[in-house]
Amino acid sequence: MKRVVVTGMGAITPIGNSVDEFWSGIKQGKVGIGPITYFDTEEYKVKVAAEVKDFKAADYMDAKAARRMERFSQFAVAAAGEAIKQSGIDLEKEDTTRIGVSIGSGIGSLDIIEKEFVKLLDKGPKRTNPLFVPLMISNMAAGNVSIAYGLRGKNINVVTACATGTNSIGEAYRAIQCNDADVMICGGTEACVNKMAIAGFSALTALSTESDPLKASIPFDKNRSGFVLGEGAGIVVLESYEHAVARGANILAEIAGYGATGDAYHITSPAEDGDGARRAMLLAIKEAGLEPKDVDYINAHGTATHANDLYETIAIKNAFGNHAYDVSINSTKSMVGHLLGAAGGVEFITCVKSIMEDYIHATVGYETPDEECDLDYTKVARTDKKVNVAISNSLGFGGHNATLLVKKFVQ
Repeated sequence: MKRVVVTGMGAITPIGNSVDEFWSGIKQGKVGIGPITYFDTEEYKVKVAAEVKDFKAADYMDAKAARRMERFSQFAVAAAGEAIKQSGIDLEKEDTTRIGVSIGSGIGSLDIIEKEFVKLLDKGPKRTNPLFVPLMISNMAAGNVSIAYGLRGKNINVVTACATGTNSIGEAYRAIQCNDADVMICGGTEACVNKMAIAGFSALTALSTESDPLKASIPFDKNRSGFVLGEGAGIVVLESYEHAVARGANILAEIAGYGATGDAYHITSPAEDGDGARRAMLLAIKEAGLEPKDVDYINAHGTATHANDLYETIAIKNAFGNHAYDVSINSTKSMVGHLLGAAGGVEFITCVKSIMEDYIHATVGYETPDEECDLDYTKVARTDKKVNVAISNSLGFGGHNATLLVKKFVQ
């Protein structure tokens, strides 16, 4: 199996529209949650979301091309462009049939579905947008990135709800390991802060109804009340070690393990014993040739719902034994909300930056410990601990569990 390394990263998030802006916001403990501005929330119990600010698609791509994409695709193309630029890869000198794309979106575009359905009811089927279907379907983020940058290798769209970004990176990692590609542009993207999404997740009682942005997304806190819907994209460039070295790339970190499992339990709730998440973590650790005690940091799925945080805590205890109390755990969702299909991509970037800088961010807003969630959830950011090995967890509706293990690069 080939070694796989990370050489580029790009991000569009509620706290910054580049990796540098995002990471600066993370270190400041910036919360990107605020009142919903995309529609009138008077009839909705949920009043806040984590919206991307000041994003203009024309700043990242041809304006005409941007008009033929929905927002989730625009985010992906923008973040992919940043990742490719950081990687330093010269696409004109590469065999682009060996460069693939693995970018997923949990939902695709609910915005265009909402708009076109209203139009259909009000004006009839003849007024339907001819591009309705290609604007809507979730694979178009991967398709548009491929088209924008001329990437002709494996082009896939993994959809596993909230685990989408993590599985997308994991499957890209596998493609390179198995020599299906030399380079993969991969991650997740999402843009569905709209009436249908807020109404739907509210009907599931999954969203927090807290109106104070600083108290709405508080993972692992005893007073947590649900997740906050967010949007954005996290895209990374993965390469085989040989390919990266041959072109003199700056290697940021090495991805060394991937675990993916199913709960076979419930359509929305994780398994109560955390078994699926436990197995995903252990599979990633085993593949890396490590032991649980070697893991320094866990970027938890940490959605701030009662069930997720409790069952993920149980999974960590069952996977790590006594070391569960020594490993540092946090939730990036405390600052950016839950980006659904994009969450795993953004959180993987957080792991890479944490390894590069030996910095573990605080779970912002975490104040009141829960007797059932009694691990170290990083109340205060840490700069005094070496982060050699990190894992990122994602748990999706339908019982999808995915874990990625990333470590400091050693020649």
